[in-house]
Amino acid sequence: MALQTPSPVLSSRALNRATLGRQLLLDRAPLSAEDAVRHLVGLQAQNTKPPYYALAARLDGFRPEDLSALMESRRVGRMVSLRSTVHTHTADDGLPLRALVQAGAVDRELRMFRKGLHGVDLDRLAARTVAYVEEGARTPKEIREHLLLEWPEGDPQALTIAARCLVPMVQVTPRGLWGRSGQVALTTARKWFGGADGEAGAAGPDATVLDATVLRYLRAFGPASVQDMQTWCGLTRLRPAFERLRPGLLVFRDEGGTELFDVPDAPRPDEDTPAPPRFLPEFDNLLLSHADRTRVVPAEHRARTWTGNQAHRVFLLDGLLAGLWHLDEGRERTVMTIEPFARPTRAQRAALTAEAERTLRLLGPEGIPYDIVLGEADGPAGGGAAGGGAAGRA
Repeated sequence: MALQTPSPVLSSRALNRATLGRQLLLDRAPLSAEDAVRHLVGLQAQNTKPPYYALAARLDGFRPEDLSALMESRRVGRMVSLRSTVHTHTADDGLPLRALVQAGAVDRELRMFRKGLHGVDLDRLAARTVAYVEEGARTPKEIREHLLLEWPEGDPQALTIAARCLVPMVQVTPRGLWGRSGQVALTTARKWFGGADGEAGAAGPDATVLDATVLRYLRAFGPASVQDMQTWCGLTRLRPAFERLRPGLLVFRDEGGTELFDVPDAPRPDEDTPAPPRFLPEFDNLLLSHADRTRVVPAEHRARTWTGNQAHRVFLLDGLLAGLWHLDEGRERTVMTIEPFARPTRAQRAALTAEAERTLRLLGPEGIPYDIVLGEADGPAGGGAAGGGAAGRA
């Protein structure tokens, strides 16, 4: 019997550089906003501004109007999908990805509220919701009140969650548009994007779609383990898909012995490749899409990026999470406060300030002066103001 060759070991730093390369965070990519959203398999969008900050950190030449135009033309949209959270997806990806994860995170969320749905015919609830929101976009409150007309004894929250889980819906514009936004109003993804039926089946993911999504996940987040992808999408029992694909994949191990998979043609930069500072939004998928996040998030800092269930905006230094940033957008002045977890070097301070200025020129309120306050490590921000020019467009 031939001895099996051990899988090569990738250091944590090598994994960091590979993942940053896939995430377009080593060098800004000359991609369109639509191509970037497709490559990244969606952008976390629980709040309205994160997709804009996510693309600004990753794309060369990005303007916030680019993403707004895609939303208005219905080429991208905001909808519940991966991990049963709101993501921005392309029109081609929205329904297939929602159908893929339906029997995982979305159905699990529904089961959490089943006690409040006693006596409710879920098929009828779904059909009633579809008919109502396709007549015109409706707010969650309007959907809830509409469903209570038929099930007055039902739990209002459970009815709303059931509609969200059973019917793939898109948050229509102007919600999510740069500088405009608006309250959440929903219609079916089928109506908004056009094309395929909007019903998401509960029998489990289609093997062909699942295998293709595994490869897309690896191109955007790899090298990665089975557990990593399960964390990213909210599904379980994905091992069979990886085994089907194993003959065409490369196999590595991390320093702890976990098996990692990768597509052969994906970039794996040298671990000494420079990683410039990057400012990321709250809930960025870079930080949420691996079971083991230490390739980007040092273990000692993991708990510092959240307060309760609210994530903070973060920045990277040398490819690793290194602190938080906050934005105070006043009528007369914008202040960006940077709070490092450890004292940055003089070169790092200069690079952080330059990246902050770029971010504010691109995404800060036009015509409003700004200050950048780079704080001392683990102390109150107050390390001195930098910048101060009028915010414009990069």
